[in-house]
Amino acid sequence: MNRVNKKYWIGIPPWIIVGAVIILVPIFVFWTLDNIHRQKDNTSLLLLEKGAALIRSFEAGARTGMMGMMGMRGSGFQLQKLLMETAQQPDIVYLIVTDMKGTILAHSDPAKIRETHGTDLDLERISRSEMVEWRQVANPEGADTFEVFRQFSPTRRYFRRHHGRMVHNDAWRRPHVNQIHRGPDSEQIIFVGLDMGAIETARKEDVRHTVLMALILLLIGFAGIVSLSLAQAYRSARSSLTRIKAFSDTVVENMPIGLLVVDPDGKIASFNQTAEAVLQRSAREILGKRATEVIPKQLWSVIDELEGEKGIIEKEIDCVLEEGKMVPLEVSVSSLEGDNGTLLGDVILFRDLTEVQNLKREIERNQRLASLGRLAAGIAHEIRNPLSSIKGFATYFRERYKEVPEDEKTAEIMVQEVERLNRVIGQLLEFARPMKIDRKPTSLHTVIQHSLKMIQRQAQDKNINIYTNLSPEIKNVSVDADRINQVLLNLYLNSIEAMEHGGTLSVGLSWDADSKRTKIAVSDTGAGINKEDLVHVFDPYFTTKQSGTGLGLAIVHRVIESHDGEVRVESEPGKGTTVSIFLPQ
Repeated sequence: MNRVNKKYWIGIPPWIIVGAVIILVPIFVFWTLDNIHRQKDNTSLLLLEKGAALIRSFEAGARTGMMGMMGMRGSGFQLQKLLMETAQQPDIVYLIVTDMKGTILAHSDPAKIRETHGTDLDLERISRSEMVEWRQVANPEGADTFEVFRQFSPTRRYFRRHHGRMVHNDAWRRPHVNQIHRGPDSEQIIFVGLDMGAIETARKEDVRHTVLMALILLLIGFAGIVSLSLAQAYRSARSSLTRIKAFSDTVVENMPIGLLVVDPDGKIASFNQTAEAVLQRSAREILGKRATEVIPKQLWSVIDELEGEKGIIEKEIDCVLEEGKMVPLEVSVSSLEGDNGTLLGDVILFRDLTEVQNLKREIERNQRLASLGRLAAGIAHEIRNPLSSIKGFATYFRERYKEVPEDEKTAEIMVQEVERLNRVIGQLLEFARPMKIDRKPTSLHTVIQHSLKMIQRQAQDKNINIYTNLSPEIKNVSVDADRINQVLLNLYLNSIEAMEHGGTLSVGLSWDADSKRTKIAVSDTGAGINKEDLVHVFDPYFTTKQSGTGLGLAIVHRVIESHDGEVRVESEPGKGTTVSIFLPQ
């Protein structure tokens, strides 16, 4: 499992991780710093507003005290007392009122009166400005102090009743230590010190929370980008896997070799089209079933031989199908094993050797014929000269003994036999010598009709009906007309001889869609050919007729072979024979 995970993470391209870091880290760092700065500004604004509110409140209290002093002469306004009472509110560190030189006129701590405060500030400017300002004062013993200050103005104008009317008075007449007097040359500044401990603690907690959230969002964003990349990689890999699987399935399904896969339980797991054609079984019928029940015994026995052995078993077998047909197969069997050595099943590859064996027989026959042809050519030349002499002597004796009928008949038989032997030698020489083909565009309709006229009288004498089915779609074909006529005559004569008691001779001309060639079929209803003789019908001198030479079909085969065509013979004893000729277009 660890190895799989390792491979999985290694499968992420490094540029995706680097790109995610480069994109996300600056964004979340900027977002975090901006939040922290905004929180700090909000905290400062909050404390500033709180300090300004305290200053306004204190000024209002001072203004009320001044108004009371105007109604109660001699009572005096105790500003120090008001300042001390106001400083008792939570989070207030101190309240200070100074003149513009920094001398403390009033302090929440009375012991500090007459001391100086704020001398590092431009007090003269502050005393003439109504703007609320602030600063953060460091406190080595604890939390810093947030100090808010501005001009102290309990009132700008005060009024008193003089002789029955209100008269403006700009200053206090008698300054008092606990009173603040405002006059033309006296400006005061109020300082409010606020404790930043609780707010600083809350701000630090907010900063930690913001940093934590930024990290979490960074991880989520990073995970999101990686997840998207992985999803894309998975989708791409799955698409590639689908294409590869489709390709492999197509290759396996259409490979020209039969494929049979048996799982460890002995059931059929795969069965391609070639296997269906060879074994003549449908994959739908046998997939998932036990192999011993659905495949031929000879094929299953090869799998049994594989047990206990490693490697590949190759052999040729004769496989008997359900209908009794025997098919020669070349079989290769091997086992499939997983990475850990577990058995995944057995693979059987097999190929139909029928065509291969036919080709082997054809090659052997051609080699045999070539040797026979060379031998026959030599013998024929040696025999023909003596035959000429024998024929001459037989002719002489026939003329000499005309008056003796018996001797004349004997001499006549000798002449006929010599002529027959000469014809056989002529056929043998024709078969042995290289065949020359003079191809020309020829109408096969004309050739067939002409050849049939030549045997029409023989067919009528034996009560044989001739039937033709010539397709008008067949146009001219490039053939040697004389050779094709010779082939057809040989086939007609064989059919006529096979129908001793009459029958039907059928000749067909059509287009064979399977082989994409022109087809000529000659059929008869004669005695037929035995199954064991079919493989020898094209061999020279093989014949089942008493008077036959055995060269007729051999010459037919050679002529059609010279035209790059093919001859097939189908026959059933007692029902007749069909010889099919396929000529290339």
